[in-house]
Amino acid sequence: MDIRKVERISKALSDPSRITILQQLRQKEDCLYCHEISDFIDLAQPSISHHVKQLADADLVVVEKEGRQVKYKLNQTVLNEYVQFLNTLKV
Repeated sequence: MDIRKVERISKALSDPSRITILQQLRQKEDCLYCHEISDFIDLAQPSISHHVKQLADADLVVVEKEGRQVKYKLNQTVLNEYVQFLNTLKV
């Protein structure tokens, strides 16, 4: 995995709200719609959008539009690659 990508993912994971969003995506297994995120996280919509954008920019979340709705899916492949990279750092 590219070091810049590792850095981008690490920065995205440095915020508790983003980790909460990822945890909910993992539990949901299929996807979350934008309005569902506000049900479990106490943030204004612009803040939620900012956090999801950070996750999407790090490729941790896949964003799909369905008409006027936006849904988010966990990018398990990138997350697994990141974990594998971290495992290479273990002694």
